[in-house]
Amino acid sequence: MNVRGILRSIAAETQKRLIVAIDGPAAAGKSTIARAIAQRLGFTYIDTGAMYRAVALWALRVGVDLDDLHRLEQLAKEARIEFAAGDIVLLNGEDVTSAIRETAVSVAASKVSMAPGVRRAMREEQRRIGSAHSVVMEGRDIGTVVFPDAIVKVYLDAAPEVRAGRRAAETGEMIEQIAEQIAERDHRDRTRTEAPLTQAPDAEYLDTTRLSPSEVEEAILKLVRERTSNGKERH
Repeated sequence: MNVRGILRSIAAETQKRLIVAIDGPAAAGKSTIARAIAQRLGFTYIDTGAMYRAVALWALRVGVDLDDLHRLEQLAKEARIEFAAGDIVLLNGEDVTSAIRETAVSVAASKVSMAPGVRRAMREEQRRIGSAHSVVMEGRDIGTVVFPDAIVKVYLDAAPEVRAGRRAAETGEMIEQIAEQIAERDHRDRTRTEAPLTQAPDAEYLDTTRLSPSEVEEAILKLVRERTSNGKERH
């Protein structure tokens, strides 16, 4: 039975939606891989980083001070963030797919994601989505906090210089500048008080430094097969 068939069998038996949780630091390849895995499995792909970017975009537009934790939490609770076909991100009905990738929004999102109230609001929304669909969800606290009981958990990583090179290739910025930004982001993610970036004890560690996207994809699909073998969940 192929992977899709195995997962359908499990879903039928357990009456539960299935979660593939992919965590890791910036530029480890999470988005590319999660999108590909979701397509292979027929699951919904959820980029949780886009959710924080959407809140950051809204905060910038309405002039909210990024140090105003209470107002940021209010925005996060009020934001209607949806994902449409073709990786479209909607904020309160508006297509903000391109807008949330602007440099100013990226910088703001890094601060916004540190706000405990924002993380709590996004966590509830992520759980709501996961309860309605089988998903491949990527972020920094999916396997540890959002879905600690996920069947499949992966922690993607790569050497810092490789991650910086990947991001520089995407943005066209100087690699030295990107490396500094990534180092700062890593520090913030790993030391924040609310849901810090860490590998879940039952997550599969996968170093992508010397792996091609297709090799990473196959490694994760193999893990899916192993943890869903014989139509039963394995923990």
